[in-house]
Amino acid sequence: MCRWLAYSGSPVRLEELLYKPANSLVMQSKHARMGVETTNGDGFGVGWYGSEPYPGLFHSTEPAWHDRNLRELSAQASAGRVFAHIRASTGSAVQQTNCHPFRHGRWLWMHNGLLKDFPAVKRDLAIAVEPSLFPQIEGATDSELFFFLALTFGLEKDPPSAVAAAVGLIEDVGRRHGIEHPIQMTVATTDGDTTWAFRYSSEGRSRSLFHSTDVSTLRTQYPDNPMLHALADDARLVVSEPLGDLVGAWREVPESTCVVVHGGGEDLLPFSPAAA
Repeated sequence: MCRWLAYSGSPVRLEELLYKPANSLVMQSKHARMGVETTNGDGFGVGWYGSEPYPGLFHSTEPAWHDRNLRELSAQASAGRVFAHIRASTGSAVQQTNCHPFRHGRWLWMHNGLLKDFPAVKRDLAIAVEPSLFPQIEGATDSELFFFLALTFGLEKDPPSAVAAAVGLIEDVGRRHGIEHPIQMTVATTDGDTTWAFRYSSEGRSRSLFHSTDVSTLRTQYPDNPMLHALADDARLVVSEPLGDLVGAWREVPESTCVVVHGGGEDLLPFSPAAA
């Protein structure tokens, strides 16, 4: 379906995240190890926070491995909070407005998964979006509509509760249309200061999700690894699949869990849908 990463910590060049790891996101665009599809070539996007009060975005419909502009940008640009996503479409068109991450004000959002039988439930879900938000929907994906449902239910005030309400509505609408397992999701969202990531599916067999472990501990375990010495202690990653094979560097996020990353730490909280 898709692969993504969410980085926070001291500023790093984008190429350190997108190109240099052994199983980098660009590598995963051709050879994903844990995704439903091996190839994720239906476009990509990068979101980052710089000097402006809102995040920057770069979207392209080219495969990530083929885009020269991405390589040029990644060699120069650096940021302390980065969202990056490679897309494998589940049916919607390959166009820039369908590429993740999506943006609203200071917020970014990206999703791996699908709303099952989306054409059947799209109308019912769309009319649940706050009317003042609806004109800002630019693309045709289930992922963007999911984002605007979460915004409708208060994402900017309480992200876990808002996502729980959005998922609750999606499951309710889906089951009223006879869909047994209405949603499959790993989601990441951020306001530029905190990142929230969610792993959940209606069938209880969710797409893969991992978070990095403490960098200072890894330095002690691997004193000769130069990559670890280049990272600050507050560096944290949440990823669809590990960026490398270093033993102890990654922990799988359990089913039905919300990961909250703030500063140099993370908390894992139980997640379940709620009545909208």
